[in-house]
Amino acid sequence: MNNLLNIINSYPAVYADIFVVFVLALILYLLTLFISKIILRKETPEVEKKVIEEKPTITPPEEVPVDSPTTESAPVEVQDAFKAAGALDPEIPEPSTITEETTAIEGAGTTKEEVVAEVVEEVEPVEEPHVVSEPESVLSKLRKGLSKTQTGLFGKLDGIFSRNEIDQETWDEFEESLISSDIGVSTTMKLREVIAGNNLNNPSDIKYALKTEILNILKNAEGGMSELSAKPTVAMVVGVNGVGKTTTIGKLANKFIKDGNKVMVAAADTFRAAAIEQLEVWSQRVGSDFIKGSPGADPSAVAFDAVQASLSRDIDLLIVDTAGRLHTKSNLMDELKKINRILGREISDSPHEVLIVLDATTGQNAVQQAKSFNEAIDVTGIVLTKLDGTAKGGVIIAIADELNIPVKYIGIGEALEDLREFNAEEFVEALFDEGGSTVH
Repeated sequence: MNNLLNIINSYPAVYADIFVVFVLALILYLLTLFISKIILRKETPEVEKKVIEEKPTITPPEEVPVDSPTTESAPVEVQDAFKAAGALDPEIPEPSTITEETTAIEGAGTTKEEVVAEVVEEVEPVEEPHVVSEPESVLSKLRKGLSKTQTGLFGKLDGIFSRNEIDQETWDEFEESLISSDIGVSTTMKLREVIAGNNLNNPSDIKYALKTEILNILKNAEGGMSELSAKPTVAMVVGVNGVGKTTTIGKLANKFIKDGNKVMVAAADTFRAAAIEQLEVWSQRVGSDFIKGSPGADPSAVAFDAVQASLSRDIDLLIVDTAGRLHTKSNLMDELKKINRILGREISDSPHEVLIVLDATTGQNAVQQAKSFNEAIDVTGIVLTKLDGTAKGGVIIAIADELNIPVKYIGIGEALEDLREFNAEEFVEALFDEGGSTVH
């Protein structure tokens, strides 16, 4: 101890004080550690005791009497039946229970073979009947799709012609209701002139006359897609952005693939990378061949590559997508003309179809789009989409009357099969939705 004090005193006073403080702190730490261990030792037995007290008591299972019947003592046939029963139905009782029941039955005079047959018969699975839901008819889908147009148009007409007297004011309101349903001014004036000239006074007769005239207009606009006589048949698809052009191409490809044709889709809309990606997804979904160029590439070059690929791959139908563009931009419309020329140069008389996709929800603007595109390139057919979600379905009547272009397909839903060939009679029946006599 004296030696330790001498060593401490040999250092300067400041260092000596620091050393003393360090030693005292170490002693205090060791003392605290020692006390805490003593306390923990005292508490541990109490904790263990509590855990033991809280442990649930487990009752040992009852011993099975030696003379209890088991499956091992049963005949082989019964054992097989038990195995089959256990495999087929998890709710079958334990084998020991079944054996007891079997023994009781044997005591009543039943043979072992009968017991086996009854057990197997009870566990045979019962097949559930396979219910096949009937697909919704085209007319039913059309009625649902045109319900907004039907309500908007004929809800007004029913109110107009419910009056006792049909005069000039009545016919003026009749005219307004047709125009507000996007049938168009020119077509409405023709309909009024024909129907009012028949001097009809009965509301049902007026509605029937209107139905007949509309059917006559739409009948002239019927026309399916041309047969795939050329190999490949080339279809060029045009339209403004947002009308459902990409979706229409996917559904059109699916339709012809299901008919047994080999289809190729070409993404000549190189101005939007997203358009190429969307079309590629559709091609993979329906199982068609796909040709694309890099974003920003010359659309005509993509069209050229697609023609060469379709010839080498023995394609039946080549569908060429084009960039969505405003019909008011002449420079963009010139690009369509260039693609049209390239296709015609590589395959004689192509494109065999030029389909314009129109959005029914745009009303009269769809008519103007069709007129502008038809002036730039000869449009051979119209695809009218989104008829299932608009009150402006009457625009198809204006399109059929004002444009000398057949309506080839209509879109009445989002499913692949909801792109339908246009049928005038089905459309008129769904539009008027009377459930009465059909106009032919």
